[in-house]
Amino acid sequence: MKKYFLLVILLPFLIACGGSRKASQTQSRNTVLANTTFNEPSSNSATNPSKGSVLERVVQNAKTFEGTRYKFGGTTKTGMDCSGLVYRAFKQEDISMPRISRDMAQKGVQVRLAEAIEGDLIFFRTGKRNVINHVGLIVETNRGEIWFIHSTTSQGVIISSMKESYWKKAFVEVRRII
Repeated sequence: MKKYFLLVILLPFLIACGGSRKASQTQSRNTVLANTTFNEPSSNSATNPSKGSVLERVVQNAKTFEGTRYKFGGTTKTGMDCSGLVYRAFKQEDISMPRISRDMAQKGVQVRLAEAIEGDLIFFRTGKRNVINHVGLIVETNRGEIWFIHSTTSQGVIISSMKESYWKKAFVEVRRII
């Protein structure tokens, strides 16, 4: 009975960063299309190339964790959750981010999904509660397809596509941090 009670208590945490998803295959492309700064969507990377290189490094930081197992609250190669992955990728570039996905969703500026670029954050509701509980980092946009890196409870850190029906249904918003 104690084990059943513990399982019921931990279940919301286990589903917080996604459930069973099939890993999507992608080829890494170094297409940096960044054109905004934090809370100021007016600066272009052509006039300030350092913004593009920062975004590129954030994305590369996240990709170094691909294959890392899921661990609730984790932020290291031994295990991490979805917000831990994003937190760590930005932290490695000295960019301070909140530690929880719903708090991350308050940062930067919201952009339309069709305007998403590499380095933007993408947020989801994967549970029954009407709150953001999952975050990913967009690693590639190609002909309308969006690929993002995130951590799932079943497969750890993987890259998925927004064309997958599960993610389409759970999608909430995209936010530009840099």
